[in-house]
Amino acid sequence: MSSEPAPPPGATSSSRPGGYGVRWHLVLPVKEVSLAKSRLAPPAPLSRPDLARAVARDTLEAVCAALDPAQLVVVTSDEQARRAAEDLGAHVVPDPGRGLNAAITAGWRADVHRDEARPDGDGPSHGWAALLGDLPAVRPADLREALAACAAYPSAVVPDAEGTGTVLLTGTVGEPLPLFGPGSAERHAAAGAVRLELDLPRLRQDVDTWADLETALELGVGRHTAAALAAAAQDGRA
Repeated sequence: MSSEPAPPPGATSSSRPGGYGVRWHLVLPVKEVSLAKSRLAPPAPLSRPDLARAVARDTLEAVCAALDPAQLVVVTSDEQARRAAEDLGAHVVPDPGRGLNAAITAGWRADVHRDEARPDGDGPSHGWAALLGDLPAVRPADLREALAACAAYPSAVVPDAEGTGTVLLTGTVGEPLPLFGPGSAERHAAAGAVRLELDLPRLRQDVDTWADLETALELGVGRHTAAALAAAAQDGRA
């Protein structure tokens, strides 16, 4: 059972994706893989960049299965990540190269939804969301459930499995202030986001270390991460 606060008075669920009548503008930052996951040491012969790319690809595919890909903006300067995102129908903007928070802000402010009809009294409202790109065990249903919970609040934060970092940050009245990094869950809550301790272990399991990945494997990772690890294991036995 999730332990999130009760929705505010008047909040009602919706059949629209995301719940509570919100059409999300979701940003997925994907770091250039040669710089990503410096603490993640995969078994030889699998390289850290190849594993990081597989993890990001699984996260990307889960998001595109959960939402209309046109709602997704991938912020990256990694060429393979760019091609994968565009092939799935997502928007891509270049990483400005000033860290995670700047990348998320660039994604939210990219003018990729300028042709969408503005919401009226009967249409969905618009929301802003940022999801980490290193969630290899996340499933589309996990993200839909999390967004439905977040949609009831002006701003919400879903902490990682350890409870200190952030895997999902949302706003429904404007862009929330991204304060990602170590200890970000507390900073986001202090800035006004409602902390939602959702019972969604696959969504909350980000991967920074090999121990994190082992936990994700127990939960069940996506096909790209599984294939990369299986190929490495087979090569190691050859």
